[in-house]
Amino acid sequence: MDLERLGGLSMHIILSKLTPQDAASVACVSKRFRNWSSDDLLWSKFCADDLELSSPIDPLGNPLPSFKASYQTWREDFNRYPWPLVTRVKRCWDWLKEWLAINFPEVLSTLRKGASEEEILELEKSLKVKLPLPTRVLYRFYDGQELSSEESSGSVPGNILGLMGGYSFYDHLVNVSLLPLHQMIIKTKEIIRHIGLGNRSKYVVVAASCGYNEKVFFLNCSTGQLNVGTRNLTTDREMIPCVPSALISSVHNVKGTQTQDAMLLWLEEHVRRLQHEVIKVRKEGKVRSISLFPEEPPLCSLAVTNGVKVRASSVFVPEFSTIQDEYEKFFFAYSIRMSLSPEGCIMNGMTFNSCQLYWRRWIIRCNDNVVDDVNGEAVIGKYPLLRPGEEEFVYQSCSSQPHSPGSIEGSFTFVPGRLADPKGSPFEAVVSRFPLVMPDYIF
Repeated sequence: MDLERLGGLSMHIILSKLTPQDAASVACVSKRFRNWSSDDLLWSKFCADDLELSSPIDPLGNPLPSFKASYQTWREDFNRYPWPLVTRVKRCWDWLKEWLAINFPEVLSTLRKGASEEEILELEKSLKVKLPLPTRVLYRFYDGQELSSEESSGSVPGNILGLMGGYSFYDHLVNVSLLPLHQMIIKTKEIIRHIGLGNRSKYVVVAASCGYNEKVFFLNCSTGQLNVGTRNLTTDREMIPCVPSALISSVHNVKGTQTQDAMLLWLEEHVRRLQHEVIKVRKEGKVRSISLFPEEPPLCSLAVTNGVKVRASSVFVPEFSTIQDEYEKFFFAYSIRMSLSPEGCIMNGMTFNSCQLYWRRWIIRCNDNVVDDVNGEAVIGKYPLLRPGEEEFVYQSCSSQPHSPGSIEGSFTFVPGRLADPKGSPFEAVVSRFPLVMPDYIF
């Protein structure tokens, strides 16, 4: 069959079934084939399929004259990396940017433009390491976050802008940001020297929470695993892996078919949790931040009693955990959110427009064995008064466990009306059991 007798539409359909590399090779056949294979409509399809581009741009977002030029530029800029890895990393960042644009644009504006190969090589030279390929590609797209110490710690009014989120309980505030390369160099040298890992350490500090309570994440450049420091980091150099080791593969193999290190897996899992609303942006007072307390079952429990709705969940706190400790090995923070339904407090067919907490009871289990049964007035010294339509009353506390898994359940005793002016008999609002579990992914 003489393909040159076919029309342009037919050839477009045929060429669109090829890979971009094969389509480019067709140009060598003849002048007519060169014209067909240079059709920008064809290259717009390749850009959409591989890179999800809707307009011809380069990796830094600058406009280019054609989709063919765009595709060629992307391939040339990332020619030292496996192409499936490049497209996978781009999808991850695109999904994260899309979520941030809708839910937390203030964090989106903190992302720095992608690092150059020269900047990555400078880090490797300075720290005497070789970054895993997926981490290199992640930083080629975005060089971490540009934050002042006040923005990352929440020490000034405004939002707390750590990309990886955090939590708070009592006076402990954590909010983790992704470090840019220049801060990685400074932070790594400072911490490696402080904990005594030595000059030939293969660890690089890639993420941290600034402020009085520091939480530090270390990337092992040899294995590709991401680790987080425990309470014994400075004394015993104790760390916990943040990603299942079995998932890490081919971290330095440019020809690997499934190249993935812990940094890429960690970021992808974070994006998945945000997209599926497992975690959300939470507002406390006037301050917004990404909260790591789960918002959806099975990690978040929900119970409604007489119109009182109680949600509860926990998060593992590695910086307070001590794997070598027999009794406080696993440390958890938990968050309780309570509110009153729009219909009010309903008891025995009667409706009340408020109710107030008086008493709490907690049953704490470890490996299904009851290890503590706590009774007491108030919660963190407060007696919250719930009214219909008002925002949730939220408080955080903590618990340590010698083993995982564990759980907490219990109840709050409420009085219809107010404690000073009760309108009915006290009742117990159930707090359904929520887990205290050492997770596969630690953030």
